[in-house]
Amino acid sequence: MISEKAVKPQIFAQLSRIGKAVANGNRLELLEFLAQSERSVESLAKVANITIANTSQHLQTLRQCGLVTARKDGQKVYYRLSDRRVVALLSIMRELAEDHLADLEKLISIYLTSRDGMDPVPAQELLRWAREGSVTVLDVRPVEEYSAGHLPGAVNIPLKELEANLSLLPPSQEIVAYCRGPYCVLAFEAVARLRAKGYRARRLEDGLPEWQLAGLPTERGVVA
Repeated sequence: MISEKAVKPQIFAQLSRIGKAVANGNRLELLEFLAQSERSVESLAKVANITIANTSQHLQTLRQCGLVTARKDGQKVYYRLSDRRVVALLSIMRELAEDHLADLEKLISIYLTSRDGMDPVPAQELLRWAREGSVTVLDVRPVEEYSAGHLPGAVNIPLKELEANLSLLPPSQEIVAYCRGPYCVLAFEAVARLRAKGYRARRLEDGLPEWQLAGLPTERGVVA
């Protein structure tokens, strides 16, 4: 029989594989993109702004420890999260880092919260407002991510198309924008642009992955 002293280091060594896999900024960002929808290697490389070769290498690392799965369709390989608990892992990492890393707090303050003087809207509150019809929910992610899953009744206007489609938004109603997650700059930028045009706008506290993790309802497909 293997003694505890012999097996315990082996157990922790296996656990450390997860830690090593997420100990890379590029891999964390790839996981955030995959939390939106399944993507090909080429699509991930483009949105993450890294080479296809590096993207593939990062994905292989994540796959080897079970954080993502892959399927092949013709010449392309598509990746997706293996488990919704990956989103929970990222959320816990973020919360711990925000509470204990001063450098992260400084970055968030300088580059994110300084652009938004109003408190973000909690998920449960937004769900209640949306059901009452008292707000317009705005999804500023690319259409392929929106189609894969979005908040109920959300209007999809990707950030780059926002100013050309302001007529789709009611000027008299408050708008709550959301995107990929709490560090996604798309929602921050959308709110800033809307306010500059005279709209009452705020952002969702988190993003779609956290909304789904909380068990809140979502829809799929493109709204005509």
